Amino acid sequence: MDGKAPLDVIAASLRATRGRSGLSLTEVAKRAGVAKSTLSQLESGTGNPSVETLWALCVALEIQFADLLDPPRPKVQVIRANEGPAIYSERSDYSATLVAASPPHARRDLYRIVVAPGPGRESQPHMPGTVEHVVLSTGRALIGPLEDPVELHPGDYIAYPGDVAHLFKALEPNTTAVLVSETS
Repeated sequence: MDGKAPLDVIAASLRATRGRSGLSLTEVAKRAGVAKSTLSQLESGTGNPSVETLWALCVALEIQFADLLDPPRPKVQVIRANEGPAIYSERSDYSATLVAASPPHARRDLYRIVVAPGPGRESQPHMPGTVEHVVLSTGRALIGPLEDPVELHPGDYIAYPGDVAHLFKALEPNTTAVLVSETS
């Protein structure tokens, strides 16, 4: 735990967790079975909470009790351009660098794509329910379902079913993009 007083830490943890959950003060108080004024006081760093009140709030917010006293710290991860584990295509000048793997209980991966002009990368269908999202960063490219790809320019975005054959074909040198693959 950091050097802050426990009530300050609890207050900050409650405010942050409730904010992330999108729940109102009234809703959290109702779910926890505590008075709204009690929750308000705790979030402002005043009051004298009992263990039972704190446990009830943890249950209502779906967090561990320890998270109130020693909240998880955000992890910052930086991957510089041209760093990270790249995977290359055998058939085209195409590389995909995994930037962020899907965390447990989520189904999405984030890639940085680098493609040179040529035959393009034809991908076979992925798992059913897969959707790919692409934001073109530089260059021009044909992206989307194999039968009907769309020409994108820098800043353009496309989402398409990844569970059908699809294409990423650079039309200019130094074509780069960010691709998010998600499966429902």
